Amino acid sequence: MEHRSLVLFGIGGVIALVVAMSIIGLDDNLTYYLYPTEAVEQRDDFPDGERFRLAGNVVEGSLVEVGDGSGLFFDVTDGGATISVRLTDTPPALFDETVPVLLDGSWDGSVYVATNALIRHDENYVVPEEGTSVED
Repeated sequence: MEHRSLVLFGIGGVIALVVAMSIIGLDDNLTYYLYPTEAVEQRDDFPDGERFRLAGNVVEGSLVEVGDGSGLFFDVTDGGATISVRLTDTPPALFDETVPVLLDGSWDGSVYVATNALIRHDENYVVPEEGTSVED
């Protein structure tokens, strides 16, 4: 009977150790997902350089491409707050104004510097009618 208790205690200890190590490892690899209003409210929780994801809509009329290679500048909003963004990577093919975006990056002062951008698009694909071009 003592042997069985010792084995069960050992197995329980191993399971607890695996769970604890998983939680510690997971915490280091979490990337937070915030909307602009949340990002502004929680600015102190994410110091310059600490990565998190920012989601929102590109503000119409805010896209500015700088020819010196410093990136693409635009604003992102959720309707409550607006954040200036500098995208250092090439934007996705369907990237445009008013499109919903998910950015991966960090604060650099008052600007969010994104190293990666994903766009959200409609999942319903409609096949163009025969004889029409894509632009129609």
